Amino acid sequence: MADMQIVVACKNVEAQYVEMMVPLYSYGCEKKIKKTLSHLKGIYSVQVDYNQQKVTVWGICNKYNVLATIRSKRKEARFWNSDDNIALEESSPQSPLPSDRSRDSKPSLALTRVRSLTLKAWKKVFTRSYSF
Repeated sequence: MADMQIVVACKNVEAQYVEMMVPLYSYGCEKKIKKTLSHLKGIYSVQVDYNQQKVTVWGICNKYNVLATIRSKRKEARFWNSDDNIALEESSPQSPLPSDRSRDSKPSLALTRVRSLTLKAWKKVFTRSYSF
């Protein structure tokens, strides 16, 4: 480890602020967000404002990776700045809509799961059913 050297990927690497609007329902959500972001490399500080529903991250990081990490816990998370949200929506491809299947159709046999009883369970069932 003493022989290893740190090499900077770019010459102009600077820390940046990433501000996001995250729905927080309790103070437990605040802890969950802080714990999730603490595992990312390059994060120096995480500030969570429960009243404004705002999370501010400071560090050397990609803001889209930070948002993806937060979205793993809170699906409705988005950037505080609306311009970043528009750029994110344009760059990500739209997912195809799920096909509408009729609700009356029966599930295929491959999807049904049949549980079989063990021999001990079958013995209990038959001994109890024949006792009058």
